[in-house]
Amino acid sequence: MKKSITLFFLLTIINVVSGQSSILSKQKSTIQKDSIKKGKAVAEVQESKLDSLITTLSKFKTYKEEAHASYYADKFNGKKTASGTRFDNKRYTAAHKKLPFGTKVKVTNEKNGKWVIVEITDRGPFVKSREIDLSKRAFMDITSNKGSGGMLVTIAVLDNQ
Repeated sequence: MKKSITLFFLLTIINVVSGQSSILSKQKSTIQKDSIKKGKAVAEVQESKLDSLITTLSKFKTYKEEAHASYYADKFNGKKTASGTRFDNKRYTAAHKKLPFGTKVKVTNEKNGKWVIVEITDRGPFVKSREIDLSKRAFMDITSNKGSGGMLVTIAVLDNQ
C-alpha cells in the first residue's frame, strides 16, 4: 500500500512538471472509478504508470536484435520461478538464460514496433533457438498475430548508469 501511494505521488509530480496536468486528471478519475468496481484494475493502471515512468526516466541499451521470443504455456501459471516468485501469466515478466533476476527489459516486436517492459523472474527458455520467454500478457500486447507462438524481437536492457 505504501509503495502504491509513493508511486502515485511520484507520477503526479512528474506529470505536473511535464505539463500534462489534463492527462493526470483523466487518469485520476479513471483510477477512482476502477477502484470502486475492481481492485485489479487499479493495480493494472499503476503497473502501466510504472512502465511509463521507467521509459521516461531511463535509457535502454540494446542487448540483442532479431532475438526469437515465445511465451509461457498456461500450465506454468502459479508455479514457482527460479527466482522464487510465483509465475503469473497476467503480469509483465519474462525468462532469460543469462540476465540477472529483477532486470527490467524492453522487448520490441520488430514487425510492428510495439513494445513492453518486463522484469526477468525466471530462467529459460530451454530451446536453443529462443532467446526470451514472455508472460502471455506481455506477448499478446506486442504480437501482430495472436495465433502465433513466436516472433522476432529486439531486447534492450535498462541502463542504470
